Amino acid sequence: MFNDLSDFYQSKEWRRLIEQIRIERVNEDGQVICEYCGKPITRMFDIIGHHREELTDENVHDYQISLNPDNVALVHHRCHNYIHNKLGHGQRQVFIVYGAPLSGKTSFIKDNADEGDLILDIDNIWQMVSGLPRYQKPKRLTSVVFSVRDTIMDCIKYRRGKWNNAYIIGGYPLASERDRLRRDLGGRLVYIESSRENCLERLKEDPEGRDVSEWTRYIDEWFDRYIE
Repeated sequence: MFNDLSDFYQSKEWRRLIEQIRIERVNEDGQVICEYCGKPITRMFDIIGHHREELTDENVHDYQISLNPDNVALVHHRCHNYIHNKLGHGQRQVFIVYGAPLSGKTSFIKDNADEGDLILDIDNIWQMVSGLPRYQKPKRLTSVVFSVRDTIMDCIKYRRGKWNNAYIIGGYPLASERDRLRRDLGGRLVYIESSRENCLERLKEDPEGRDVSEWTRYIDEWFDRYIE
């Protein structure tokens, strides 16, 4: 049994079903095709299982609806949001986008967020309040930055304001931390999977001017701490 929809979407049963459907629906070219726009879904973390019959707190325990593969379409994250808005199922959704430094979290949000969505990225807050290059963070501004972050987090938690969906970006290597945040905010986790090697390669080609030795340490620390 599941406490709510948030619990269901993080359950082993749901993840296993999506993996099973994904394997069954790979075409002869090894691609999963979005069942809404008809284009390939090129990144694993961009595959969303959409219930054709809307899933609710009332019917989530009816496995003929919630875990029935015939009721699940595989679509892009962006297409999924569009479907819900088009069908009038435009309830606010909170996405906790996590992964290693330079794994592609910011790029994922840029590709999927729409006008009116709320984005909480602490690096944006640092840049805004300091007026400095993106990754220069004067320690004397730390309490201000965290205060701004907490205010926005409260807006998400209590659904203050007229924003559409919310995206929270962070590393969150510990499963307990992610689960606490998910439950606290009523959100869904989106893991931007990338290998340590890929993250380090992106660091070498980084146009943002990150300090290579410092960010290599950040990347190594994340992978050393990460718990599935």
